[in-house]
Amino acid sequence: MMKFLALAFCFLFGASGTVAFAGPAEEANAVIDQWSATYSANDRDALVGLYAPDAVLLGTTSPVISEGTEGIRKYFQELPGSGRKNLIVERRTLVLSETSVLGIGFYNFARAAENDTPRPSRFTFMLVKRDGRWMIAHHHSSPLSAARQ
Repeated sequence: MMKFLALAFCFLFGASGTVAFAGPAEEANAVIDQWSATYSANDRDALVGLYAPDAVLLGTTSPVISEGTEGIRKYFQELPGSGRKNLIVERRTLVLSETSVLGIGFYNFARAAENDTPRPSRFTFMLVKRDGRWMIAHHHSSPLSAARQ
């Protein structure tokens, strides 16, 4: 009888169609992963579409703050067909609320024109959930400086 109950218990919970729901950290990190893949695909329009219309970008190689869709589109103007790539190498995630998440870490940029030599950089993404969709509200990227002496 005990074996039957154990088997019935396993069947009920195993076959109940349990669905795992992603939380804010997983959902926001999926957007960061999508950003990296889209950057590596050199798809400027799709990349810009990951940002909120009022997003702010402090780009790795820009002396100015890029604001809003058009400012961010301008920042990435050289991306299409460039062969540039991005690889996230380390990340931390801070869930601030059900609708805001901070992603912090290191990534490497590479350019085909430079034999894909890694250019280590650091990032911060502030993601917000608006109307059921996660999007980048703020992105800061800067070259990784040499270690302190």
